Amino acid sequence: MISRRGALIAGGTGAAVVAGGAGAAYMVATGDKPEPPAPASVNAQGKVLWRNWSGVQHAYPAARLAPKDEGELATALKVAQAPIRPVGSGHSFTALAPTDGTLVSLDSMSGIVGWEGDEAIVRAGTRLGALGPLLAEKGRALANLPDINKQSLGGALGTATHGTGIKIPAMHGDVTGLRLVTPSGKIIDADASNNPEIFQAARVSMGALGVISQVRMRTSANRRLRRRVWLEPFEEAMAKADGRWAQHRNFEFYAVPFTGLAVNITHDETDDPAEARGPDQDVEFLQALRGLRNLLGFATPLRKAAAKALLSSAKPESSVDEGWKLLSTERPVRFNEMEFHLPVENQLKALEEVMRTIETERPDVFFPIEVRRIAADDAWLSPFYAAPRGSVAVHAYYRDDFTFLYELIEPIFRRYEGRPHWGKLHTLRGRQLEAIYPRWKDFLEVRQDLDPEARMLNPYLKGLFGLM
Repeated sequence: MISRRGALIAGGTGAAVVAGGAGAAYMVATGDKPEPPAPASVNAQGKVLWRNWSGVQHAYPAARLAPKDEGELATALKVAQAPIRPVGSGHSFTALAPTDGTLVSLDSMSGIVGWEGDEAIVRAGTRLGALGPLLAEKGRALANLPDINKQSLGGALGTATHGTGIKIPAMHGDVTGLRLVTPSGKIIDADASNNPEIFQAARVSMGALGVISQVRMRTSANRRLRRRVWLEPFEEAMAKADGRWAQHRNFEFYAVPFTGLAVNITHDETDDPAEARGPDQDVEFLQALRGLRNLLGFATPLRKAAAKALLSSAKPESSVDEGWKLLSTERPVRFNEMEFHLPVENQLKALEEVMRTIETERPDVFFPIEVRRIAADDAWLSPFYAAPRGSVAVHAYYRDDFTFLYELIEPIFRRYEGRPHWGKLHTLRGRQLEAIYPRWKDFLEVRQDLDPEARMLNPYLKGLFGLM
């Protein structure tokens, strides 16, 4: 696979030199958009820049807190300048974290602090990538992991971050209890029997109720998984998708625009001995797709023919290891993203329309589209509340225009009754969200009780909740 992708990049560059000279070669090699301008590292008031992973969100907080324990956090919140916003790794694309008030990092509040049977008590600042080996020391694991494991546990729960698997809920579905520190400094223990309404509101709350300091989570035995990755025609992947979700512990696929191909990924439990996964090939794959876009974006039939000729014979990949080592993937190439969660019966129909729209209207798009399924849960603002959902995630290279996500893609998702991922780009607000979240008003009532002065709300969240 490496040699074929490398050949595509090299061959594309050579062809560009012949066709259009050094300028065309530069476009193939580096992309046709310059690096986006970066905000000043320090503003006029001397405040230091905070910026999210993709670069699309930024702020200059007046104060930054990094409490070492729950008591310090509670004391600090009582006097902190509003808006108070907790922040993890900055992997959300929406404006959840930006504030000109106080930014709170829980990086110093990480690790496993105890066990109740097979349930782990974990501080909310723990990064998912660090949690896997900590649990493995006890022979335990999280049931599932998202595609990226750089997030903090608190941030992942707050935005309903998820993996894939029709019998496996999003991460918050395995939370059985939590501790919430309110902006008044009160520390609240909540679970299904103790403060149950706060528990159901707080499990997915975007940091709008206070700051979750720790959670109690179900774990499972730390089993080895076999990971398989292979390419096939997009039509075949679509036809077999439902069967594969039913057959495999974890299944997802990536629809690759302008290629006629899809990448399938499965994970299944196994007792087979470990087989090294090897280095991720995503960067080379994306470079190849970007090269095709830059060289042949003007001619979709040529672009598809080249992609099929160079990629469709790639050999399948297989590896075996502990699940925490396989379920997540490195994503060094930055992007901006929109993801909606649709009724299962609408998911593939929406995907087909998204693919047609992109291939008709947006030849600049080259990132694959991620397609997953997630089990139901009962957290009030969970996109998977009361029924399983199928997710479709559309990406745009961080240097490229992403307004097409709002103009072309979001209307499709909304027409098919989608609910937005809270950490991904969308425009839904207030009554639009109330119409698709049955417990929306209940959440707002709990939020008002815990934070009557709205000290946890930045302008984005006030708009989201219909308060401005």
